[in-house]
Amino acid sequence: MIREETGPPPQRGRDRILITGGASGLGRAMAARFAAAGWRVAIADLDADAGERARVELAGAVSFHPLDVRDSIGWARVRQWCEREWGGLDVLVNNAGVAVAGRMEAVSTDDWDWILDINLKGVVRGCREFAPLFTRQGHGHLINMASMAGLMNLPAMSSYNVSKAGVISLSETLRYELAPHGVHTTVVCPAFVQTDLDRHMRAADPSLVNTTATLMAASKVTADDVAERVLQAVHRPRFLVLTHREGRIAWRVKRFVPALVDRVVARGWRRARARSTQAGGNSPATEVPVTGDGAAEDGITGDGKHRKAGNGGHR
Repeated sequence: MIREETGPPPQRGRDRILITGGASGLGRAMAARFAAAGWRVAIADLDADAGERARVELAGAVSFHPLDVRDSIGWARVRQWCEREWGGLDVLVNNAGVAVAGRMEAVSTDDWDWILDINLKGVVRGCREFAPLFTRQGHGHLINMASMAGLMNLPAMSSYNVSKAGVISLSETLRYELAPHGVHTTVVCPAFVQTDLDRHMRAADPSLVNTTATLMAASKVTADDVAERVLQAVHRPRFLVLTHREGRIAWRVKRFVPALVDRVVARGWRRARARSTQAGGNSPATEVPVTGDGAAEDGITGDGKHRKAGNGGHR
């Protein structure tokens, strides 16, 4: 469990946070944590029913705003509300996202368009809408929810990996562009977390969805744990937040001993393909964690797991 960070109470006038995909899963956990800490919280989500339930059930000053992150006009509407009702915004969490699983030849170009439009371009739209406001204010904090998938790039999740790697690259670029204006940028890379991501996952082979659900259910890290790390990143800004211990280990190994990671992933993938062939299946993603940060039996991280970041709205 991650130690709870109480931190100082938010300064009035700098206590305004917008969370996309905030109606369920990780987004809702973040909304609840910030509301409990005294923040004014705006939840944006595609699911209006879940958003209204969250608004009613969460304690504190919580508002709900219907938003499809693919809709630039919708983004402008939410930003205008923040300026009109709050006089600005202090933290934007780009959390809404989806997952697609499967080998390259099994994922359609339509599914590629779908995941990139939500996971990557949805973040781009949010940053484009709010970065100018933060610059005018002279302060603000962009928090983009990526994934260990964007760092480790394991098999059978190419479209998802690319979408999250793009978020990491975008965040690093914005870090340099916005820092002179007093604006912080953080990218958060969780591994598997106990959420309902699998309900919104596209996969040609249903076994991939089942595998993902099993890995998420087995994770020792909860959505509340990740929400706590995000709150800590607001109190003490940092660029890269790896929420899982095994993820931090895997990332260090990949950086400093990349050949070891290559051998482990290649061996796991060969085993997965062999087992899939023996079972008569066509999608060998049951041995290598579909978007994880290590394979337990291959010995890099002990019990490496991964999650698709956030899971409200489009998730």
